[in-house]
Amino acid sequence: MKKTLTTLVLGTAMAAGPAMADLVFPDLSYRTGPYAAGGIPFSDGYNDYFTLLNERDGGIGGVTAKVIECETGYNTEKGVECYESTKGQGALVYQPLSTGITYQLIPKVTADNIPLHTMGYGRTSAANGEVFSHVFNYPANYWNGASGVINYLLEENGGDLKGKKIALIYHNSAYGKEPIRTLEELSEKHGFELVALPVDHPGQEQKSQWLQIRRERPDTVVMWGWGVMNQVAIQEAANIRFPMENFIGVWWSGAEHDVMPAGAKADGYKAVTFHNVGRDFPVFDDIQKYVVDAGKAAGAGDQVGNVLYNRGMYAAMLAAEAAKTAQEIHGTKEITAAMMRDGMEALVIDEAKMESLGMPNFGPTFSVSCDNHGGPGLVGVTQWDAESKTWSLISDFKPSDTEVIGKLVEEDSGAYAAENKIEPRCN
Repeated sequence: MKKTLTTLVLGTAMAAGPAMADLVFPDLSYRTGPYAAGGIPFSDGYNDYFTLLNERDGGIGGVTAKVIECETGYNTEKGVECYESTKGQGALVYQPLSTGITYQLIPKVTADNIPLHTMGYGRTSAANGEVFSHVFNYPANYWNGASGVINYLLEENGGDLKGKKIALIYHNSAYGKEPIRTLEELSEKHGFELVALPVDHPGQEQKSQWLQIRRERPDTVVMWGWGVMNQVAIQEAANIRFPMENFIGVWWSGAEHDVMPAGAKADGYKAVTFHNVGRDFPVFDDIQKYVVDAGKAAGAGDQVGNVLYNRGMYAAMLAAEAAKTAQEIHGTKEITAAMMRDGMEALVIDEAKMESLGMPNFGPTFSVSCDNHGGPGLVGVTQWDAESKTWSLISDFKPSDTEVIGKLVEEDSGAYAAENKIEPRCN
C-alpha cells in the first residue's frame, strides 16, 4: 500500500514536470517624493495588468508573471541601485519611468544583455536600433511629441505658423530639455518664434516665467512638465487669463491630477498622447472583476481608467506581448532577458491583437524592427472637460515629421556610436 502510494505521488510529480520559474518584470516605481502623484497610478496600472494575466489567463504562456517593485523616489542614484539589486532575479525588461535613470541604465543594460523600454521618454535617439541594441522607446518618443504639437497647431492655423510665437515652459532637467532641439528645427522650417522658459525642480515657483509669458504674449504655450510643475503652471496660466485652449502639454503633462486643482479654470487645456483615454474598453471590465473586486489591486482601485493608470497598463501589455513573441520565437515558455529582447524587436501590434486583448483602438498599430526601435511615432491630442472631469481624444493618431526627426535621430545616435565605438548592427 505504502509502495503504491509512493509510486502514485512520484508519477504525478513526474507528469506535472518541474515547476517553471516566474517571468520577472521589475517596476522601478516612485510612490514617494515630489513626483508620486504620477508614479503611483502608473505603477498601479503596470502591476494590475500582470495580476490580470495571472488571475484570468494563468500567466503568460502558462508561466506566472511576477512584478518586483523597487522604490526610486524619481532619484537617479536610487534608480541605478534598484537596477543593480534586481537584475539578478531573472529581470526580463526594465521600465524606469525617468529620463535621468534611463541615461544611466543604457550602457548597463547593453552590457548585461537586458532590454530597456522607455515608452514616450528617455533618450529619443534610442529609436535607432542599429546603435541602441537593447533600448526601445516605441510607440512614440519625445521628438514625435514635439512634432505632434506643431502639426496640430498647423492644422488649427490653416497650415501656416509664420509669425506666430510659441513659448515652451519646461522642466529644467534632461527630460524637459529633450524637445528643444526639435522645436528649434521646426521653428526654422515653419517660421514661428520659439521662446524657451526653464522651470527648476520641483516646479512650485513659476511667477517669473508666467510674467514673461504675459509680456511676450505667445500665441501658444507648450508645456514639458512633470509632477507639481504641471498643476502650478495651469493655475498660473489661469491667473494671467491665458486661454486654456491655446495651452498644450506633452503626454506627461496631461493627467487628471494636473488639471483638477485648477477646477473650472482648467477647462479646454490640451495634451498630446500616444494612447487612448478613459475606461470604455473591455479590458477594464476584466481588471475590475479579476483584480479590483478580488482585492488584488496594487492600489486602492480608484485610479482605473485614469490617464497614467492606463499608461502603466499599456506599458505592461506591450511587455507581455513581447514576452509572448519571445516565447514563440525561441520555442520555450521560460524565456531569458536576451530572448525578451528578441521578442521586443519582433513585436507586432495590430488592431486584431488589440481587439483580442479588449483594447480596440487603444493605441496606434505598429511593428518593431532591428533598425527601428521607436515605432511609427503617431501622436494624438486630448482635451480636458472640467465639467465632466474627463479627458477626450479629439484627434486621430497622426504621423509626426519624420524628415526632421529622422535627421536628428541619425545625428545624435551617430555621435553616441562614435563616442562609444559602436558598429551599426542591422546591415
